[in-house]
Amino acid sequence: MSATGRPRAAVRPPGAGTALTHTAVLTARQLRAVVRVPAFLVMNLVQPMIWLLLFGQLFRSVVEIPGFAAGSSYLEFLTPGVVMMMALFGSAWAGTSYIQDMERGVMDRLLTSPTHRGALMVSSLVHQAVLTVVQTLVVLAVAWWCGARFGGGILGVLVLLLGAVLLTATFSALSNVAALVGRDQTVLIGISQLLTIPLMFLSSALMDTRLAAPWVRDVAAFNPFEWAVVVGRGALAPDPDWGEVGAHVGYLAAVAVVMAWAATRAFRAYQRST
Repeated sequence: MSATGRPRAAVRPPGAGTALTHTAVLTARQLRAVVRVPAFLVMNLVQPMIWLLLFGQLFRSVVEIPGFAAGSSYLEFLTPGVVMMMALFGSAWAGTSYIQDMERGVMDRLLTSPTHRGALMVSSLVHQAVLTVVQTLVVLAVAWWCGARFGGGILGVLVLLLGAVLLTATFSALSNVAALVGRDQTVLIGISQLLTIPLMFLSSALMDTRLAAPWVRDVAAFNPFEWAVVVGRGALAPDPDWGEVGAHVGYLAAVAVVMAWAATRAFRAYQRST
């Protein structure tokens, strides 16, 4: 009962419609920041372009090595790896937005508002996924302009985008966990550097692992980054092995779900501590 003697209206938890609306609003907020300062988007493209244009020419003769993956050019072999590298490096910094919101007091204001809690996490993942899609299309366009041709066609490109988005979701969630637990940019930088470089080199992103030491191949088999590379390269192949591609998409999806769950738990822990 209220102070006036009238029954109080029941307080309903935010529904699915509210969650979607809040996710859209929060995603738009983060995308507006990118539009206002597009240098961040460009900076994340610089390194992949260096890999694509410089390494694509520098190591173009490696396709002649016996045992190297079949393909007409090293550029075609390299492009899916560069796409996934870009997704990995970009998503590893996703937690930066959380740390900035914490330092500015924005996070506390959001937590005291009716904002749907799930939307705070999902919007970060959607934001990073949108950036990944845009940047991937740019990389594919540049690779095409440089002479790469992909037999997988439109379907192959769509599957490549799916693999990149799943990889982005996985490491964006991991980055958010680091931000929510560590609450410091230095911690986030350390974890990002510790993970991204080894994951990249312990994969076939730059070189066919069949030419590497056996232990590298063994480790790569359990590397989520390698799974994404396999998805992208397999989907763009002239005759894709959809069984292998589908299996690795499943692996990526499973890891993305686990990391999203971990990020949600970390977010709840942060809420309880504030």
